Amino acid sequence: MRTALVIGTGLIGTSAAIALSQRGVVVHLADHDPGQARTAAALGAGTDEAPEGPVDLAIVAAPPAHVAGVLADVMRRGAARGYLDVASVKGGPRRELEALGLDLSAYIGTHPMSGREKSGPLAATGDLFEGRPWVLTPTRDTDTEVLNLALELVSHCRAVPVVMDADAHDRAVALVSHMPHLVSSMVAARLENAEEAAVRLCGQGIRDVTRIAASDPRMWIDILSANPGPVADLLSEVAADLDETVQALRSLQSSDEAKRGEGTAGIRDVLRRGNAGQVRVPGKHGSAPRAYEVVAVLIDDQPGQLARIFADAGRAGVNIEDVRIEHATGQQAGLVQLMVEPQTAPVLTAALRERGWAIRQ
Repeated sequence: MRTALVIGTGLIGTSAAIALSQRGVVVHLADHDPGQARTAAALGAGTDEAPEGPVDLAIVAAPPAHVAGVLADVMRRGAARGYLDVASVKGGPRRELEALGLDLSAYIGTHPMSGREKSGPLAATGDLFEGRPWVLTPTRDTDTEVLNLALELVSHCRAVPVVMDADAHDRAVALVSHMPHLVSSMVAARLENAEEAAVRLCGQGIRDVTRIAASDPRMWIDILSANPGPVADLLSEVAADLDETVQALRSLQSSDEAKRGEGTAGIRDVLRRGNAGQVRVPGKHGSAPRAYEVVAVLIDDQPGQLARIFADAGRAGVNIEDVRIEHATGQQAGLVQLMVEPQTAPVLTAALRERGWAIRQ
């Protein structure tokens, strides 16, 4: 691939364009908002000048509701040898293109499974997709050349290609992305009118659950409008679980011992199923999840503290597998939770104590 046209210079389009530009591909940028394309160009994503002729690959990074229309336009103009989109739903756009009577041999639907809570070109980075799955949904009609162009894009972005059926993809993202986002938003909505004294008690648990609720509502309306059926089906199942959990909690309030026993069993069941589901979430680099031990370090909220901890861990020969930070309420201090392999936890604990760090047991 020598040339590409990226249509839509938001987070995903601009990040892909930056990655391609960094690898020597000449990238042309287009957007319904020319100012946004100029911003992406200024970030090193390419040029906002139109290509003089057909490019090797056209990448449509428009909202799902507009993908088919944008693709139909560039395909009819013969703007590229191959065409793909990066929308978060795949079945709908393809069916719309089929209904328009277009030859889809030069098209492949794709979806990079990566993103951020922030949107727009200023949030873009060239390493956004590194190590992340990038779904490809070829059909028997897809030209081999077009599939190869898509694989080359994925390689340039240092992502991991995953081949799926389009409708299977849409059911999967409803489960792992779209439904969780709505649940996160519903939990966060409980805080909107909550008493200030209660909100001040927010800890890492509520931050974890509500983090993705900070995303742009306009973007999510576009996404959910393109995949409403599978998401609604999953929310119906969640609603049934909620009803049963409410019943179990009400039973725990009863003075009848048998009723309380039923309530305990109901809560135990939902927690057990939650444990069973959580352990299936892939771990580091998509591998099987692993159990890490936590070394908790008290720190002051001052510049350089994290860098010092990581440097001291490196000197001890311990690899930090993951990290979480919990800030103390009303204090310029926090708790850094370092996740490490169990056999290295005593080594790290001893090394950090020796260097003056306060370890919480």
